[in-house]
Amino acid sequence: MIEKIIEYSIKNKFLVILMTLFVVAAGIYAMLKTPLDAIPDLSDVQVIIFTEYSGQAPQVVEDQVTYPLTTAMLAVPFAKVVRGYSFFGFSFVYIIFEDGTDMYWARSRVLEYLNYVAGRLPAGVTPSLGPDATGVGWVYEYILESDRHDLAQLRSIQDWFLRYELTGVPGVAEVASIGGFVKQYQVIVDPNKLLAFNIPLQKVKMAIQRSNNDVGGRLVEMGETEFMVRGLGYIKSVADLQNIPLGVVEKGTSVLLRNIATIKIGPELRRGLADYNGTGEVVGGIIVMRYGENALQVIQNVKTKLEQLKAGLPQGVTIKPVYDRSALILRAIDNLKRTLVEESLIVALVCIIFLLHFRSALVGIITLPLGVLISFIIMEWQGINANIMSLGGIAIAVGAMVDAAIVMIENAHKHIEHDAGKKPHWELIADASKEVGPALFFSLLIIAVSFLPVFTLEAQEGRLFRPLAFTKTYAMLGSSLLAVTVVPVLMGYWIRGKIRPEEKNPVNRFLIWIYHPI
Repeated sequence: MIEKIIEYSIKNKFLVILMTLFVVAAGIYAMLKTPLDAIPDLSDVQVIIFTEYSGQAPQVVEDQVTYPLTTAMLAVPFAKVVRGYSFFGFSFVYIIFEDGTDMYWARSRVLEYLNYVAGRLPAGVTPSLGPDATGVGWVYEYILESDRHDLAQLRSIQDWFLRYELTGVPGVAEVASIGGFVKQYQVIVDPNKLLAFNIPLQKVKMAIQRSNNDVGGRLVEMGETEFMVRGLGYIKSVADLQNIPLGVVEKGTSVLLRNIATIKIGPELRRGLADYNGTGEVVGGIIVMRYGENALQVIQNVKTKLEQLKAGLPQGVTIKPVYDRSALILRAIDNLKRTLVEESLIVALVCIIFLLHFRSALVGIITLPLGVLISFIIMEWQGINANIMSLGGIAIAVGAMVDAAIVMIENAHKHIEHDAGKKPHWELIADASKEVGPALFFSLLIIAVSFLPVFTLEAQEGRLFRPLAFTKTYAMLGSSLLAVTVVPVLMGYWIRGKIRPEEKNPVNRFLIWIYHPI
């Protein structure tokens, strides 16, 4: 069967060349579309539920929020592990799904079950889903530096300017702010004054809530013109808070919030801080990439957006990157490029030195990128991204991919040496190819099959090594197909002209002279 494939390829040279061009075009297209990342994603498919319950102790959060959510999520289809964590003022519930579960299907199922449990939670408590990202979604981080602004001002710039702009970048799931102080209005009530004015604390809370609101009053028509009536009541300064009325005393004097409390702008309670290289506290942002996105493209988009946003920053504020995964991604790509170039040079040197024929080297050199492009076509179709492991599989396979071409080239030289002029040129190439082609084809298939045990790995080890096994297998399958289709055609076109016999090559004579005594 393999001999018939070789014979058919030689008889239909134009079709083989045309299909090769299609493979090159499809391979380049797939290579440009394949997502790039530094490392394979080892994370389980998981959905995070975050619930804020301000001011409550961990045990209260556990009993009233975490426990109802955890028990409800146990019934989610394909959920294998549900973990709940309670902290001061907030709760986390992690739902880990079985391998192969679609991320967005899992998120929709969790939302469905959140509707069932909403009635069992305390009033005003609303759970929310975490970002649609994984454990390797942290792709970029930056800090804000300034000698004119304090940490609270830098945090406000991050929260109210940079964060919203960067969230709109394609592929970004979340922009997490870290460090600094979050500004808030603080009302410090004096209990003695509350007692003196006979005002309960709940009344103070309700007065602040009711005073921080805009209301509408329908329309007033004057001179054939409609005027919308609005009551402007949003709190915009400390003075607005100070003048909130709480009631009146016996003689009709108003009691204002400033009469019973101290009002100021201060920092929110912090649960951590950010430090940069031991030089002190800083304010920064973490870019979290959306699941399945191209990490390199997302990082480039974020960098472009940051350059645009620098013009809108206050004078003296600078953005400094502190973590950038793109450097690692580019090094992985450069490693594959270097491996391909080195292997191509070695193939060329071997053919030139031992065969003294430059055009023969081109056959082996061209089969290398063709095999790699075939791998990228299948990778893109299967959804495997290009990372250190997947590119490493191609790099490992490069050495074996070219073996078949070298053996077939050398055998074609032998046939031309012995039978040149006795048979037509293409018949010589066909005989040489059919003589060693089947054996080479199956030997490459055996190398491809040798990685089959890797596909039995599961969980994290499977997600780590499967990309390498897939790409190496695809590269070997591609090279085995090229060996019985494209290589015979290329040999027929390029192995022409003067072919030196083995005994006339000084290198071969020297090696034979060394070998014979042994």
